[in-house]
Amino acid sequence: MASEGAAVRRTRTERAEVALSTLTATPAAPDRLRRVLEQALVFAGAAFAGVYMPGDDPAVLRLAESAGLPRTLYGLRDGYAVTSDSVIAEAHRTGRSVWRSPQELAACSESRRTPSPDFSLAALPLGPAGRGCLLAVSEQPGGFGSDDRACLELIARVIHVPAPAGPAADAGELTADGFSLAMDTGRVEVGDSILGLFGLRREEFDGRVETLLGLTVPEDLPALMSVVEADHMSIGERELEFRILQPSGPPKWLRLRGRLLPGGEGRPARLVGTVADASTLRSDVTDVARVQRLAAALATAGTVKDVGQAVVAALRKPLRADRIALAELENDRLVVTVLDPPEPEEWPDVWRSEWRTEWPDAPVRAMPTLGAALREGRSRIWPAGSPLEPALAGVGPGGLAVLPLPAGGRMAGACLIGWDRPHVFGPDERALLTACAALAGQALLRAHAFDAEHELVGMLQRTLLPRRLPRLPGAVAVARYLPTTAGLEVGGDWYDVIQLADNHVAFVIGDVQGHNAGAATLMGQMRTALRAYAVEGHTPDVVVAHANRLLLDMETDLFATCAYVDVDMEQGTAWCVRAGHLPPVLRHPDGATEILAAEGGPPLGVLPQADFPMTPLRLQPGAILALTTDGLVETAQEDLDVGMARLCRALTAADPGHLGLVADALLTGAHRVDDVALLLMRYDGMAVRPLRESWTVWRVPEAARHARRFAKRTLRTWNVPPDALDSALLVVSELVTNALVHTDGQVRLDLSLVGHRLRLAVADTSPRSPVKPTHIGWEATGGRGILLVEAVSDAWGTVPVSGGKQVWAELLADG
Repeated sequence: MASEGAAVRRTRTERAEVALSTLTATPAAPDRLRRVLEQALVFAGAAFAGVYMPGDDPAVLRLAESAGLPRTLYGLRDGYAVTSDSVIAEAHRTGRSVWRSPQELAACSESRRTPSPDFSLAALPLGPAGRGCLLAVSEQPGGFGSDDRACLELIARVIHVPAPAGPAADAGELTADGFSLAMDTGRVEVGDSILGLFGLRREEFDGRVETLLGLTVPEDLPALMSVVEADHMSIGERELEFRILQPSGPPKWLRLRGRLLPGGEGRPARLVGTVADASTLRSDVTDVARVQRLAAALATAGTVKDVGQAVVAALRKPLRADRIALAELENDRLVVTVLDPPEPEEWPDVWRSEWRTEWPDAPVRAMPTLGAALREGRSRIWPAGSPLEPALAGVGPGGLAVLPLPAGGRMAGACLIGWDRPHVFGPDERALLTACAALAGQALLRAHAFDAEHELVGMLQRTLLPRRLPRLPGAVAVARYLPTTAGLEVGGDWYDVIQLADNHVAFVIGDVQGHNAGAATLMGQMRTALRAYAVEGHTPDVVVAHANRLLLDMETDLFATCAYVDVDMEQGTAWCVRAGHLPPVLRHPDGATEILAAEGGPPLGVLPQADFPMTPLRLQPGAILALTTDGLVETAQEDLDVGMARLCRALTAADPGHLGLVADALLTGAHRVDDVALLLMRYDGMAVRPLRESWTVWRVPEAARHARRFAKRTLRTWNVPPDALDSALLVVSELVTNALVHTDGQVRLDLSLVGHRLRLAVADTSPRSPVKPTHIGWEATGGRGILLVEAVSDAWGTVPVSGGKQVWAELLADG
């Protein structure tokens, strides 16, 4: 009986045989060699596969075609001398397969350009010696196993490298539809049918490629130039569709199929191929009418988002794709503009950024395969099973197409199209992708001009809003911000999470009146002011009152609303202040949700003498506090009460275990005729509560001794080790003495212990911070106190507190 492993091997080999027989049974196509090589990626687990054959110079093996990751990742070159010691030349000369492990490659001179190679190489001859070879790279830990080798041998046996497209391979024997372009001079020889397609007579043509390019539709020139310019063209088959202008009627679609032949000594590189009328070759999937409809839709697309939606409408249904992403390229970062379908769970994590706290962008360096495609400037297709980084593999597990979008001499962005089930890419689909890439790139460039004001204000908001929320003691917080989709105006919604002393955290959300750059600027000023007043140690009502006076003093016509909640993470209590803003919504641990009846004051910037009452709250572990702006709950079709009730129902139905998904669910279906800001906090309670004690220092001659006695009793109760106790008493003595000598008013000593970290703090009414002396002479009578505190403490510093300051020091009390 055959073993289970043998059955698996036969199954995979049979699958490879079926796929290869299907490819070889069809009429020869320009991309057939590449499609054969793609089977090495699917069935043999290769990361790269390429064919090397003798070129014009029989002493040099040239790369004829490749598939997979860029060859430069593995130190591979376009050409190798037949006499070199590379595995490519060895398989070519001997006619025998060569297999190299990472250890063997490390000792080869040809691999020294790639430090510490962690990949394996396989070179298989294409028939008898002297016919070239198939090269494959594996990044699998064990290299190519027996199953992989069997599949590679099958592929090597069926490979047939076609001659260059048509008789154009020989510049002296052109067919009617063939051409030969010298890459160094731009001189081109063309057949009679090509001249007829361009509407030129033989005697009218001057032999310059610029003459033909001048008859091309301007929007298609970038894609065409990526083929006919030597800097952009890479070795291998290329296929492109473009339009040429007609004396009357719509432009005519032509299809170019070409191949770059590398030059030799004294001979320039040449681009050879054919040009045909695409209207007779197109199927219903890629007919001229569809591309024309896309061009018409893009001509009226006002914003970048409109461009993305037009591309999705033109491509997803005809290609039967499962998902499409359109992203702009800005300073080596991809800024996502359209994800279709819009549900975040349909996309890998890096593409869910429209629903995350961070703004919707991702660095290109996080996806090197995508970065390589953008640098090459040509469409790339990976079949099912291709080894891609997770961010790309999740977009198209059954096949992935990447369309760089060129425009204005630069790369404007990229379009990613993915399939869930294995997808076979036909030449018509490739032509449709190429044509749409050129149109979309130009449309993106035009949309940028239309979006100039929106982009400027949006950039301002990105700078003014927090990019990330802090890690909180005993709680988790997430935030979302969605700009309006109506027009180009942007509003002034904002949110903030502010960590305060003694494990207090302030949660703030607000909305500035208006939708313009002034509103966004004022939003940033109000957020900064509230943060500054909060950090000074004021109570919530004083923080909001100070912000109200500041806004009035700014003499602006705008006003702002605000909700401010100060939460004590140790006790689970909170104080809420509202200034004309929506009340918070609280979801209890049992799922019951209520709109908190918090007292409110007027909006900020309206009344000089305004009261902002504080409302107490009680939070149980597992409770969720939700703060939002009116853009989420109020529309022209739905009043505020109905929207708040809808928010309560959605919060009740959400799973509190994943707060990010809760925020996503609350935003799903938002009309977004106004900006939307959402801030959620789940209170979990602190696992370890700090020990705290306070002492009001009396202004008496022995005040420092009384403070030391209080500190000593307290720290012994906390079981602080003797060594740490002595250091702590020295710090207490110095800080209390400094406060009594250099300030007036009340002095307070605060002690706290969290784990093994002891914090000693002395608060006074003077805003002046102590200054550490740079030099102390023998005759000096003071100035050594801060130096002593610094010497025995692990850290020390000062913070403002309600018009005064607090000087603190921290010590390790672990013995």
